[in-house]
This record gives sequence, structure tokens and C-alpha cells, in this order.
Amino acid sequence: MATLDNIDRRLLAELQAEGRVTNVDLARRVGLTAPPCLRRVRALEEDGVIRGYHADLDPSKLGFAITVFAMVSLRSQAEEDLRAFEDHIKDLPDVRECHMLNGEIDFILKVVSKDLQSFQEFLTSKLTPAPNVASVKTSLTIRTSKNEPGVPLT
Repeated sequence: MATLDNIDRRLLAELQAEGRVTNVDLARRVGLTAPPCLRRVRALEEDGVIRGYHADLDPSKLGFAITVFAMVSLRSQAEEDLRAFEDHIKDLPDVRECHMLNGEIDFILKVVSKDLQSFQEFLTSKLTPAPNVASVKTSLTIRTSKNEPGVPLT
């Protein structure tokens, strides 16, 4: 874990809230001049604290009307079988997130799809027939009341 001071935390909070902020504006917001601000941001990037910068897209405006969470149970939890499943998932663009869990469910996937029929096709042709999949339980998102990427920075 990286050792961060208060300025680093403020930099991260500002960048997490607005990734396109200019270095000059970022420096002003945290009380630095531009050169040391840029050095700190680059150090945070090199240390892997900042993994990247992304646009926050509205799925519905791009034709992805539904979001589904799929809970996947595998027949085997041997490391090579887990990796094979993860490798299969990496090649499925509809799957936006994949998390391995402990307990009864092995993985939870966040899947976006254009409509219910498209999701059903994805489910039956790409997900359930994947190697080692024992079962898939799905829940369709009805409403999203909070979607806040990142981590809480105080």
C-alpha cells in the first residue's frame, strides 16, 4: 500500500471527481504550483495508485437498455479452472465487471445488453455453455440509486 500524504489524497480526490481537470487547475485546487503537482500525479501513476483515466458513459444513450448481475457457480474451483473461466470472460465485451467471491457463488458479473432478447442470447450462447459453468442465476437491474466508482477519500 502506498504511503500518501494529505496533498496526495486531495490530488486523488480531485482526479477521481474530475479526471479531465488540467494540471494548472488541479495544482490550484490543492495549493501547489504546476510542476510539483505534475510530478506528484506522475508518481501516483507510476506507483499504480492511479490506474487510468476513463470517460463515464451513459449505457442507455448508447443503446444498452439493461444491466444484469449474473451469479455464476463453477463445477471446479481449481486454480486452472478459475483462470480458464476468467480468460473466457475477458473475451466477452458485454461483461463489464467480473468479481470472484467466497461462499456459494464463485463469480458475480455485471453485464450490459441492448434488450432482454439480446441478454437471453448472450446467456444461452456465451455464458452458460462456458467450460466449467455449473449454474447461472441472474438479476435484472430495475433502478440504480448510486453508482460511484473509485474509493472514498477523506
